[in-house]
Amino acid sequence: MSTATLITFIVYLIGMLGIGFAAYRLTSDLSDYVLGGRRLGPGVAALSAGASDMSGWLLLGLPGAIYAGGLSGAWIGVGLAIGAYLNWQFIARRLRVFTEVANDSITVPDYLENRFRDHSHVLRVISAFVILLFFTFYTSSGMVAGAKLFEASFELTYTQALWIGAIVTISYTFLGGFLAVSWTDFVQGILMFFALIAVPVVAVMELGGWSDAVDAVGQIDPTYLNMVQGVGGLAIISSLAWGLGYFGQPHILVRFMALRSPKDVPKARFIGIGWMVLGLYGAIFTGLFGLAFIATQDINTLGSFNAEVITSDAGVQMLADSEKIFITFSQILFHPVIAGILLAAILSAIMSTIDSQLLVSSSALAEDFYKAIFRKNASERELVWVGRFAVAAIALIAVLIAGNPDSSVLDLVSYAWAGFGAAFGPIIILSLFWKGITRNGALAGIIVGAVTVVVWGDFLSGGIFDLYEMVPGFLLALIAAIAVSAAGNPPKDIEEEFDKARTM
Repeated sequence: MSTATLITFIVYLIGMLGIGFAAYRLTSDLSDYVLGGRRLGPGVAALSAGASDMSGWLLLGLPGAIYAGGLSGAWIGVGLAIGAYLNWQFIARRLRVFTEVANDSITVPDYLENRFRDHSHVLRVISAFVILLFFTFYTSSGMVAGAKLFEASFELTYTQALWIGAIVTISYTFLGGFLAVSWTDFVQGILMFFALIAVPVVAVMELGGWSDAVDAVGQIDPTYLNMVQGVGGLAIISSLAWGLGYFGQPHILVRFMALRSPKDVPKARFIGIGWMVLGLYGAIFTGLFGLAFIATQDINTLGSFNAEVITSDAGVQMLADSEKIFITFSQILFHPVIAGILLAAILSAIMSTIDSQLLVSSSALAEDFYKAIFRKNASERELVWVGRFAVAAIALIAVLIAGNPDSSVLDLVSYAWAGFGAAFGPIIILSLFWKGITRNGALAGIIVGAVTVVVWGDFLSGGIFDLYEMVPGFLLALIAAIAVSAAGNPPKDIEEEFDKARTM
């Protein structure tokens, strides 16, 4: 890495820490720390939700999948775009209103307990346990991805890279809480957007224009331009099912809860979906045109950028690690300063997801365990510091899990995404649209969804069981919640509160 690239990268990291210190001065109570005091504007909320959602998958995973297999790998992007739009369209506004009406709830478990008048705290504790279980491994996957980027960029050992990336992310999340996370995500979202537009545009120009770029890919392998080539029905359903996960992701739902007003939802939706769709296109074209670009490069040029090259079975020169196509493009096509910004964008994608996961996990410990069970009269200042130390503790566990450089990032992300989508998605939808759902129905749905994902993902394989665990988990959770709720009736005051929220 050149000196200019290194300096640019370091300036970015210092900037993220500076935002953390600024947010620290504006954080006085737990609502500020975990929800920003419900004062996020539509732009910050939209880009923060997008950045915390997409993680390094958008800049490394998706371009790598397209580079390795062509447009048949784009189905996940289609499913995610549809799911994100439906989430903003039907969930965001209602959840913002309902969480305020339901005793000003500031976390997902808090909302579920208040929505269903669960004085036993069982619903809150089970929800918080599911969050901690899946987010600890989800966070760990981000730590692994960040470590590998630092390792490749700075020629550090894996362990050194892991701790440097972890310390920076932990620091600004520890200090500033939700405001720091949202503001840094806003900056990181802009960086990611710039990177995802700039890289494929410059790549197309290098290949002689759009038509020449597409022709070059087709001449190497025509199947790369076909979305249905070699893709079975189960594979398409599984890919599209990623979109179901949006309805249950706590780190995305809290962005809806933190909007300053329900009236901001249409503007936030426009910004968020526009950012996402253009970003997905950028990631797809980066991988697609990477095939033609790398195939024509001098192997010595690629070697000077630490790019390991292999020859495919079809005799095409390709990168040994397909997920490094974005990193390789950034270093070859751009000035070292711009390359530093683009590499910072990759780290942004990783950090913006880790910080959100840490914050939601810490709020689950502070609000849903510590306050609800052990210290009902805890002061706001005490809860903020419990949340801060929870960030450090959870991150430490995630770092220890990530200590193995061979950890499977993609498998962990897929698993956790399905876990949240199946456990919380059906319950969030029913709680906002159906007056008849009961506390026991919600509890049954969460348990069935989480257990199905674990059993299906860990113990079943082959045939129909190759279907992504999100599908059976979501459907069975929905059925369980409806069936159990149908056997009882919610109290009158819950129905009255539901009607009040609906009128708002």
